[in-house]
Amino acid sequence: MKKADLFRNFNVTIDLAVEAHELLRGDANTEVPGVSMEEEDFEHATVTTIKILNEQGVQEMGRPQGTYITIDVPEVHDNNYLIHQEITKTLSDKLSELMNLPEDASILLVGLGNWNATPDALGPQVIDKSLVTRHLFNYTPAELHGKLRKVSAIAPGVLGITGIETAEIIRGIVEHVKPDLVIAIDALAAGSLERIGTSIQISDTGISPGAGVGNHRTGINEETLGCRVIAIGLPTVMNAAIIANNCLESLLDELKSSPSLYRLYKEFSPKVFEQILNKALYPYHNNLMVTPKEIDSLIETTARIIAGALGMSLHPGISVEEYQMYMQ
Repeated sequence: MKKADLFRNFNVTIDLAVEAHELLRGDANTEVPGVSMEEEDFEHATVTTIKILNEQGVQEMGRPQGTYITIDVPEVHDNNYLIHQEITKTLSDKLSELMNLPEDASILLVGLGNWNATPDALGPQVIDKSLVTRHLFNYTPAELHGKLRKVSAIAPGVLGITGIETAEIIRGIVEHVKPDLVIAIDALAAGSLERIGTSIQISDTGISPGAGVGNHRTGINEETLGCRVIAIGLPTVMNAAIIANNCLESLLDELKSSPSLYRLYKEFSPKVFEQILNKALYPYHNNLMVTPKEIDSLIETTARIIAGALGMSLHPGISVEEYQMYMQ
């Protein structure tokens, strides 16, 4: 079954703009109307910038007009502090470009997700590791004057814990704190296994919490909050339907390439394909999400990288070494 058909039939949502773009381009790599793409290669990262330029691009991509930057960092799995530091620096630079903040800006960090569920705990863990300064801004040491911005942070939990829509909580805080920018951090769902924990997406269009796992909540964006919203996301789970589909496609490729088994390959119609997937996924159908065994350490590592990049981009007067010292 083609991926486009799989996502439609099993109601699988694509969180990463770069994956949606790849799906639309197909094997022929055709251009997508109203959308531009640019790639940059760094020593430990590949950066892909997708820009949805107009209403046609919005219709094609199925997401708001704006900029979506994906930083692919496969070496994040390596237990190498120097590589992680370089990844942090790359993410910090891209955040600074996207935010374009004045020196006196006030920022609210929002860690979305459920701290009781490890694959969904990225947002709260980033908040736990972030440097917040709003409450101490007037009491900072003299050597830090001019180096810090006012940063506040909240991990509001999820509807199932609080009984309150996350967007409602954030809107109430925004009305009181009046930040110039909200930065929302959340876990996403991947469309391919190799992107779990290794693709960091940042965008200037806000975020819809839980969309990747089918829990559509009120959007957190400039329209709902009244101020700019930057979203940071990292895939931590994947729909089992995609994995099952990939296995069947691999099997079909083997059948197709074998003269003695080609007759079996011809028997596989899209309808048969879908029936096999439905049986394999029963009774969960499109509600089964999977995550790696080492997800706890992966969340710990990526939360530290994202928090470090936020600290460096929001407090440009503080070096990497100074940031690490103040966060100890």
